[in-house]
Amino acid sequence: MRELYQSIPILAWTRIIGFPRLDRAAKSPAPDLTLPGTDIVFERGNGMTAGPLLGIPLHWLGGLASGSFYVPFRGVRRWSWEIYWLLAGIFSWLLCPWIFATLLTRSLPTVIAAQPAGTLLWTYVFGLLWGFGGLTYGLTMRYLGLSLGTGVALGCCAVFGTLMPPIAKLLDPGIPVPESILEIAASAAGRITLAGVALCVLGIAVVALGGVRKNRELPADQKQRAIAEFNLVKGLSVAVFCGVMSACFAFALTAASPIAATSLRAGTDPLWSGLPKLVVLLWGGFTTNLVWCAILIRSNRSGSQYFRIPGGGALLANYLLSAIAGITWYLQFFFYTMGETRMGRYGFASWSVHMASIIVFATLWGGVFREWQGSSRKVYVFVAAGMSLLLLSTLVIGAGAYFKAQGGGP
Repeated sequence: MRELYQSIPILAWTRIIGFPRLDRAAKSPAPDLTLPGTDIVFERGNGMTAGPLLGIPLHWLGGLASGSFYVPFRGVRRWSWEIYWLLAGIFSWLLCPWIFATLLTRSLPTVIAAQPAGTLLWTYVFGLLWGFGGLTYGLTMRYLGLSLGTGVALGCCAVFGTLMPPIAKLLDPGIPVPESILEIAASAAGRITLAGVALCVLGIAVVALGGVRKNRELPADQKQRAIAEFNLVKGLSVAVFCGVMSACFAFALTAASPIAATSLRAGTDPLWSGLPKLVVLLWGGFTTNLVWCAILIRSNRSGSQYFRIPGGGALLANYLLSAIAGITWYLQFFFYTMGETRMGRYGFASWSVHMASIIVFATLWGGVFREWQGSSRKVYVFVAAGMSLLLLSTLVIGAGAYFKAQGGGP
């Protein structure tokens, strides 16, 4: 991604949505950047350092956080869903992005203020759309449980989020993605990475099929014991919508590339340079969830639950558990942006690795909470095979990215 980070300051914009163009800008060195109306000069940075062997574990840490964030909610007592969801979102989408980015990056307010309106607008809009995915992700867990819900939702999300940015580059070469899907497929390293993406999608499908088979085998009362509000039809509908909309997170990160570039040039360590992107992106996600939760709070008259628990209970415990859930959810984004900086020109595959790791950890949590209890041996074979494919996919994607970083040619 070195070309991307060197070219952003030229700020020549595409005709349609205002993404910074890479085709002409990457050919010449970028000058030092002086922020308009200030005396601040950002010296030219050294670009990104690709390290897929570090990127893969970072993505798995993000997957662990994402696959685990819903667990603390199970301890929340007698609060309506919109109450604890919004409270967790305040930590995940507002507080943590600013705190982490302020502590670990340079000149955060100045970097954001330096962005053109197009960059901020499209990052926010895609974040807004992703917010619908985040919102319905919680509903997916509510109706399908951790294992099945995660498998279906993230299957759709992996396909759209991974492949759409490089496909879109075919239509507009100025989109800030290092290579189009055809350019990726033209090299041996690219074909290895795409094969890993295909394995990831296949693994997600196998895990989801195992979940569907489990649903057919278990009696209704046993489903309800494992998942209190289990509803297959409603859950699958929400999960598909969630997966498609959640892919907008990947698009938002692409639109926000200039923010990371400016932060890098301000002196931020490359490992943390993706954190300022999350500040703007998660504003969008918070907006969507805030509006929906406010509607529910008004409709259900549940706002008083922030001050007391109906029927009595430990109010502080609910606050702490919701805060832990929100912070844990933010950590998936934190580790994701770190991992993406280490994946080199095949950062697009980061999305597949992230989705695969979430599936694995969510499935393991499903086992801990006995969501699979009573299933036949065939169901466990599906789950084991799917998780094996997901593990293999991350190794293949890592091998492709590493091969590219080492100069692997066609």
